[in-house]
Amino acid sequence: MDELQKSTIDSRLESILFQVEKPGRYVGGEHNQVRKPWDSVETHVALVFPDIYDLGQPNLGLAILYDILNQQPEVLAERAFAPWVDMEAQLRENAVPLFSLESKTPLNRFDILGFTLPYELIYTNVLNILDLAGIPLLASERGAEHPLVIAGGQ
Repeated sequence: MDELQKSTIDSRLESILFQVEKPGRYVGGEHNQVRKPWDSVETHVALVFPDIYDLGQPNLGLAILYDILNQQPEVLAERAFAPWVDMEAQLRENAVPLFSLESKTPLNRFDILGFTLPYELIYTNVLNILDLAGIPLLASERGAEHPLVIAGGQ
């Protein structure tokens, strides 16, 4: 997928969100969401829960990491979740890469993607998320222009 500017993602989302069942999963704006200016920090981290928003947002580990990282003045942490099948189809059909909730930045623009893996059944979703973000699945195929991909869990 081509790397799109955030404004292009925002404009495409306006029409895409009308095509999906639960658009609130993809817009962000929750209470206590942290928004830092992209250019004001050195390190950009996307914390990714490889399941839908409804299951990932209440994850306490993700919330703790999000808070700790965003307390660091030179770190920006944003969240991303696996899309439901209707949104995945719309992203692919409209050539929109998977993005973060806070700033709608494509995941392939972050320095680090940190996946939380609380259970084995979502491991394959990591591959789908990388594909949707336009990031090579194999580490050997990634270069300096791609984010570092890390994962951890229980």
